[in-house]
Amino acid sequence: MTIVEIGLPKRLVELTLDGESVRVPEGATILDACTASGKSIPTLCYGDTLKPANACRVCMVEVEGSRTLVPSCSRKVEPGMVVRTDSERTQHSRKLVLELLGSATDLSTTPHVDEWMSACGADPSRFGPDAATKLQPTIVDNPLYVRDLGKCIMCYKCVDACGDQWQNTFAISVAGRGFDSRISTEFSTPLPESACVYCGNCIEVCPTGALSFKREYDKREDGTWDEEAQTQTTTICTFCGVGCNLTLHVQDNEIVKVTSPHESTVTHGNLCIKGRFGWQHVQNR
Repeated sequence: MTIVEIGLPKRLVELTLDGESVRVPEGATILDACTASGKSIPTLCYGDTLKPANACRVCMVEVEGSRTLVPSCSRKVEPGMVVRTDSERTQHSRKLVLELLGSATDLSTTPHVDEWMSACGADPSRFGPDAATKLQPTIVDNPLYVRDLGKCIMCYKCVDACGDQWQNTFAISVAGRGFDSRISTEFSTPLPESACVYCGNCIEVCPTGALSFKREYDKREDGTWDEEAQTQTTTICTFCGVGCNLTLHVQDNEIVKVTSPHESTVTHGNLCIKGRFGWQHVQNR
């Protein structure tokens, strides 16, 4: 007989969220409370499989009694807390952050960003063309994935996934300071010469498309990438006996990329090089 340890039940914490009473388990964040109550909070650096980085500042909310706005992705709820997610102050902050990001970064492949900007009236073009940072190169130095640095918002999610939170490869880190900050390999060596093991877990967590499958990049370049036409099928990887879950993204009867369900107890969204990239043989390429 197998005994499953379910742990002690968590005490519920009651707070007021935009005028409504909400009860969530102790230890939950404000973002968890918003999700549970059906409120959509924009966020870019938050990852459900990573520790909060508090880098993008898009998810800031107003907490009664707090001098400054607080990041909803990391601030834990407290009994009696009064939170406002859609006040004039939060809207102004969100608008400014999105405008600054949009004026300096290519957000064309960032999901939901257009609707976020529309909701808060953000207009990145108001800073003028001179506000844009210098054009960042697109690096294609391997056949598996592409680094489009012009889309990077320095959210650190790829560094965390490659580092001590998941892969423990430490192939990439933040180099430079200020406007020269960038995600880089050690001494800026080409990716094939670095410590990278091509697990692709950095691609899994990238929120803007700065990291993408080579196949996806090529299809976007020639204008044939169509997510609406793609189907997703979750199956089990056959390369070994671990039992990793694979979600196959198929367009025109062709696998165009592979992800993994974040809720999987085996992978938590992570894969190895075989699971992430070893599907070309299916199409006999």
